[in-house]
Amino acid sequence: MFDDLDTDRRPLVLIWEVTQACGLACRHCRADAKPSRHPDELTTAEGKRLLDSATEFGGGQLVVLSGGDPLARDDLTELIAYGDERGLRMTITPSGTASLSPGRVDDLADAGIQRMALSLDGSTRERHDRFRGEESFESTMAAAQAAADADVPLQINTTVCAETVEDLPAIRDRVRELGTVLWSVFFLVPVGRGRILDPIAPERAEAVMEWLHDVSNAESFGVKTTEAPFYRRVGLQTNENETAARRRGGITAGRGFAFVSHAGEVYPSGFLPRSAGTVRDRSVVDIYRNADLFESLRDPDRLKGKCGACEFRQVCGGSRSRAYAATGDPLESDPLCRHVPDGYDGELPARQRADGASGTAAD
Repeated sequence: MFDDLDTDRRPLVLIWEVTQACGLACRHCRADAKPSRHPDELTTAEGKRLLDSATEFGGGQLVVLSGGDPLARDDLTELIAYGDERGLRMTITPSGTASLSPGRVDDLADAGIQRMALSLDGSTRERHDRFRGEESFESTMAAAQAAADADVPLQINTTVCAETVEDLPAIRDRVRELGTVLWSVFFLVPVGRGRILDPIAPERAEAVMEWLHDVSNAESFGVKTTEAPFYRRVGLQTNENETAARRRGGITAGRGFAFVSHAGEVYPSGFLPRSAGTVRDRSVVDIYRNADLFESLRDPDRLKGKCGACEFRQVCGGSRSRAYAATGDPLESDPLCRHVPDGYDGELPARQRADGASGTAAD
């Protein structure tokens, strides 16, 4: 018997990008989504085999159906029901389009979906739609209401970059009003169409992390960061969540997290598109546990630069996706983290060497 939270044995989050098709073409899209489905997508039968494999990780494995827009697949509810019957915790991240009608949300709930995550990148229609380059705010708000009516717990995902950071307090207010159970705050990784966006400076990221800890303490909904595991380091340094942070390290690409692409390639993360194998040849369990790439990402002592020298590498480890995007090496330092370990005299990431804006996202 092994620890249910042992990230050497199982991912805490398994993402399946069921399709890259989407009716939107948002400016920050990781998948660089297209209007039509790709002919090499996993078939319904292959998808069910993937879900069968996911049960081998252990009871209640969390599976997130992502995209593109998962609703572009006409077998979506069949796949959800199959995973639910197999004891998997099925969740979904649909796009905010008119297709996400109250009736479709009811269908998802009836099939067994346990949580729905919607993207909200602006506190108003003008800000959200301007950032995304698409008109999706009204559809997103309608879908959030439909989720509430169907008793489907709602998660809100928000991208943090130079264009959105000032709006975070107002977005926080929206998150509260929507009755959200979790706010997932994603710090930009420049991949896909997101390469055109400007990240915030490391100093600003630090201030946002401190503010998010205050939000977490003050609000009824949970707060987590995506591609910013130094949120835990900031919490430790401010004595927030110290016990929990020391008990288990943060989830990072390949370490508690795995991503299966629409074509079955297994990546450490959708933001770290280096394949460790395909589920058409090997089980996702075998790839996650035994592939060299995944094993290297789960060993904090193999990290390089200041991340490798950091006293917080066991509970943080930095964003491996951002390191890969910046350097081509997923074991290099995370350029968004401003912390420099005591006594470290090695090279700093270029982003940290440069002067950047500072400040705080605060009321």
